Amino acid sequence: MIGYAWLSVATALVTLVIKLGAYRLTNSVGLLSDALESLVNLSAAALAVFMLHWASRPPDRDHAFGHEKGEYISAGVEGALILVAAGSIFISASQRLLHPIQLSEVGVGLGLSLLASLANAATAWALFRAAKKHQSVALHADAHHLMSDVYTSAAVVAGVALVALTDWPVLDPIIALLAGLWITRTGLGILRSAADGMLDVSLPDARLAQLEELLARYRSQGIDFHALRTRQAGRSCYIQLHVLVPGDWSVLRGHNLLEEIEAEIRLLIPGARLHTHLEPLEDPKSFQDIELED
Repeated sequence: MIGYAWLSVATALVTLVIKLGAYRLTNSVGLLSDALESLVNLSAAALAVFMLHWASRPPDRDHAFGHEKGEYISAGVEGALILVAAGSIFISASQRLLHPIQLSEVGVGLGLSLLASLANAATAWALFRAAKKHQSVALHADAHHLMSDVYTSAAVVAGVALVALTDWPVLDPIIALLAGLWITRTGLGILRSAADGMLDVSLPDARLAQLEELLARYRSQGIDFHALRTRQAGRSCYIQLHVLVPGDWSVLRGHNLLEEIEAEIRLLIPGARLHTHLEPLEDPKSFQDIELED
């Protein structure tokens, strides 16, 4: 998985050089804004390499539940860096809006920008696949970041082409400002996703519905459940629930039931980390923790 993060680093470095070359040829602030986002891509990808390595470490004495949340740190920093890039774009574009200049070597500059976009799109596609396969928050954020770069580049290329066709240089900073707004939206979305992860967001509603459907099959056997709580942490998800059975059951029978339920949940949600608690149905104290329900 870390190999995909290194692929992102290499792509960001190559596209940064290409886009800076395009900016130097054309003197387009739109292409400069595009290059600045590639600089952010490079920084974010380098951080992702480190955080993915750290997040893959097994649990230890100081981190008994593992290090998976490190991926949310990477995603959060990436979102913040995107906002910094957007701020730089707004400053550069505002100055150029007040003092527009003619562009040069537009054809070559656009060709270089399109080449960089193709490299970003191919890498983003590979990262999306890897993120889905490994359930990696950091790779998913990096893939979205690269795709936002592709969309931004498309807008910038269109803007620069319009400047060349219409001879209206003011269109260049206007397109750059619009690209900055799009980048800001992407950065805020990544920050929100990272914050949800750090705050132990529950499993998606669709997944919770599947879990409830599984438990409903056992209720027909005179068994009940409550205090179901879930949380997502990087590639891992944690599920805990209380299982209520008739009080005259033996410990062995109750234990076997929990093992059976946990096995079914792991089939439904691979990699789930479970904590179950057995309680007697007839004891009123079993229902005193009902407030633990999601």
